[in-house]
Amino acid sequence: MIRHDLLDPSALSVHISELLVATAESSDPGIDRAVTTVLRLLREQLRMDVVFVSEFADGQRVFRFVDSAPDAPTVPVGGSDPLEESYCQRVVDGRLAELVQDAATVPGLPPTPFPVGGHLSTPIRLPDGSVYGTLCCFSMAPNRHLRDRDLVNLRHCAQLVARKVNIAQARGQDPTWD
Repeated sequence: MIRHDLLDPSALSVHISELLVATAESSDPGIDRAVTTVLRLLREQLRMDVVFVSEFADGQRVFRFVDSAPDAPTVPVGGSDPLEESYCQRVVDGRLAELVQDAATVPGLPPTPFPVGGHLSTPIRLPDGSVYGTLCCFSMAPNRHLRDRDLVNLRHCAQLVARKVNIAQARGQDPTWD
């Protein structure tokens, strides 16, 4: 289902659109794997070190899915930190732009355990309008290649993730990320 020619931004965008159509009514293991593969391909295309799905739960940001480049910092799946001290919360409430080429140039950001340069983040909104969490990717160095079309692709991926989460929750399950 995944084509490896998808590192071309327009090809990845088309594939994301195809998956949005395919996941409109249901979910199956092949599509679930395709979503996680698309997230990895998005990270690679954007030249980012880490992509993750976070859930907001009980005042915490919980990492539910993480894909990292080989030399990237470790972000543990299941790990958490205070939501209010995260970039994610700032994006959701509008205090931080969804697309940041160099986070070091943005005043007032909370400290992180490793440098954050380029940063893309968007809310994962469920069909009822509630925010599940965020879909984020970042690089340790500034990323001057980030453009609005990259944010559009990230938002489309967040729609895929929202559908996956919504289907799992409707079944009384947690989403799987294999």
